[in-house]
Amino acid sequence: MMTESVSSRFGLSEMPMPLVYATHRIIRDCNSEFAQLFGYAREELIDESFARLYPKLSDFARTGQMWQAHLRSGQTYYDERIMTGSDGRRFWCRVRGRSHHQADPFAQAVYCFEPMARPVAHDTGLMTDRQRQIVALVAQGKTNRVIAGELGLSARTVESHRARLMRAIGLRNTADLVAWFSREHG
Repeated sequence: MMTESVSSRFGLSEMPMPLVYATHRIIRDCNSEFAQLFGYAREELIDESFARLYPKLSDFARTGQMWQAHLRSGQTYYDERIMTGSDGRRFWCRVRGRSHHQADPFAQAVYCFEPMARPVAHDTGLMTDRQRQIVALVAQGKTNRVIAGELGLSARTVESHRARLMRAIGLRNTADLVAWFSREHG
């Protein structure tokens, strides 16, 4: 039986991607790639809430509700969302996370943040926060039923949000909505 030597293990700080270890959504450790992504020194983020990295507190709360429901399964979960850097710039990230405790998913979790080359539209008044969240999930290829389950909504509510947005911008189907979203936000 082959055993892993201590020298072959990697620590969080040695990983080449933006990684965070958190307890109850408080950053307990992160690597320099994560700190650089957000424009902070690593020390500025240790023991700080993730709320500091979201455009609005409501975005932080909504994402927490969604993740709490899905991290319980013990699977790696991901989404795409807008985050905010130290200088106020907003950018899209794909975030993957996994919890160590299924019963209390935020007790100990590890997250990987992958910046995306999707520009953030400056005219955000067209979509509500919920519509933006739903359209981002639609663009990932998720159905109304899956989105409803992830967000804790009914499928009918998801359909209503999509329909209102499509009417507002004059689109006729989901393919047009995804194309519009990709053009405007990606």
